[in-house]
Amino acid sequence: MVRIYFKIEIDAPKEKVWNVLLGETTYPKWTAPFAEGSRAITDWQVGSKTLFVNAEGDGMISKIAEHIPNEYISIHHLGMYMNGVEDYDSEEVKKWTGAIESYKLSTKDGKSLLSIETDTTEEHQGYFEETWPKALEKVKELAEG
Repeated sequence: MVRIYFKIEIDAPKEKVWNVLLGETTYPKWTAPFAEGSRAITDWQVGSKTLFVNAEGDGMISKIAEHIPNEYISIHHLGMYMNGVEDYDSEEVKKWTGAIESYKLSTKDGKSLLSIETDTTEEHQGYFEETWPKALEKVKELAEG
């Protein structure tokens, strides 16, 4: 697995950026570059099971590992959710099980600095290197708007 990093400066308070990242109505907007109609089914609490699904309801099963509101959240990806079935053991899932996705917010010169680190397979690295910047631009647009 490969760990990749992204960051963006946003001219908005950390609390507003955080609300964009985890908000029920804003999450689908900024994640649209990954999958149109995606949503997170979660309460964002530590230990909670989370489903990150596309418009058809298929996606990833994850767990909230750490959560410090307005500062940091770490998500551990555990399996796939397809047609209502949880898959933790297929060969495809085993390639990336345990991948971590973390979001960190800090303040620099009165602006918010959003940093992302995420694990991926070499096979998907190019896709994420192209798509994450688009998603982060959408976070910026929503938070600054």
